[in-house]
Amino acid sequence: MRVCPVIIHLPHASVLVPPSVAEQFALTPADLDRELILMTDRYTEELFDLDGDYIKRLIYPVSRLVVDPERFRDDAEEPMSDRGMGAVYVKTAYGTPLRNPLAPQEREQLLRDYYDPHHTELARLTADALDHHRRCLILDAHSFPSNPLPCDLNQEPNRPDICIGTDPFHTPTHLVKAAVHAFERRGWSVGVDWPYSGAMVPMEFYRCDARAIAIMIEINRARYMDERSGEKLAGFEEFAGAFKVCVGKIVVY
Repeated sequence: MRVCPVIIHLPHASVLVPPSVAEQFALTPADLDRELILMTDRYTEELFDLDGDYIKRLIYPVSRLVVDPERFRDDAEEPMSDRGMGAVYVKTAYGTPLRNPLAPQEREQLLRDYYDPHHTELARLTADALDHHRRCLILDAHSFPSNPLPCDLNQEPNRPDICIGTDPFHTPTHLVKAAVHAFERRGWSVGVDWPYSGAMVPMEFYRCDARAIAIMIEINRARYMDERSGEKLAGFEEFAGAFKVCVGKIVVY
């Protein structure tokens, strides 16, 4: 069997806000804690902790409130910038001010410090996999709130247990079918490109190199955590074990 290296990309798992960035925020410490609970994909670094000789993980080291690596760098290209949530957020999930006004050079410095190095490393991992194995799978790993946040583009209720995000160029149909089948066999409901869509691919390969295969997997947080406190539910370990079995089947499709 030909090897397909897997890059597990975890962009929103961290709660770290460096003190120099926290000084920019227009939030009290309690408000910041609440915003981090809303916006962080907590425990995804545990849920997507898979072993394997050809599996690498890239975890963004700071909170998405610092800079979000899954937004387009240029606000003119990013739909969420209309809601104050481009690569550098200026608003909270509820539309209130997150940051004090930034000068253009301050925004650019944040991007250089956090956004650019992360994307450089993701592109390096992808290029290395393609050079050695001629293909790779980028698994974009997330969680999502059980009820839509005001900032969400999709406000439909009754969200599924698992969301599969795809890209028409980079996500093969058989990979989507394998993912849906794996999760539905566990009795979990699955939405494809609902309530979120898309899959992360480095811009160097985006829509020009089909050897870079991509899929997004998002978990409904109500399955494993208390969404108010951010604490794990009592059945976390059992859920995590079952979930990792499903993901393991997908990455060796």
